[in-house]
Amino acid sequence: MTLLSARIDTPVGPMILVHDGATLFAAEFHEDAARIGVSLKRFGLGPVAEATAVPEWLGEAFAAYFAGALTALEGLPTARHFGSDFERAVWAELRRIPAGETRSYGAVARALGSPATGDGGLARAVGTANGRNPLAIVVPCHRVIGADGSLTGYAGGLHRKRWLLAHEGSLVEQPRLL
Repeated sequence: MTLLSARIDTPVGPMILVHDGATLFAAEFHEDAARIGVSLKRFGLGPVAEATAVPEWLGEAFAAYFAGALTALEGLPTARHFGSDFERAVWAELRRIPAGETRSYGAVARALGSPATGDGGLARAVGTANGRNPLAIVVPCHRVIGADGSLTGYAGGLHRKRWLLAHEGSLVEQPRLL
């Protein structure tokens, strides 16, 4: 199956959307669709060809999200058949985090059945699965933060994570006073 890529401009930089016309396979903050195509190969997907336009249903959903309709991406048809069983479990848990809220990596691990304490390994595995999420914003990995409330790890860059959390009303770090 050949997938199509389309570039959209967002308030925090360009984003590449990879779709087949009816289903979204990837949404990543990047300018290079070829790089995203390479990352999708690990799921057995591809090749990715450049599209001339963004499908209306995708463009409208992302425009609505960035305009403040924070649930606009929740109903998008997305490919959910790739990734390991653990990655799919993590990504399903991320979808349960509402806009305006955050969870720590440990809280996500506990929601997946890890003991309440002492399992930093599973929290790290959650972080790894977070980093492999191909559907930025749609599967809201930006809503996962450090146990101390700090912003940690985001493939799109911490400046984007900070902006997305502020956009959703859940910025967890207070600006430093000069």
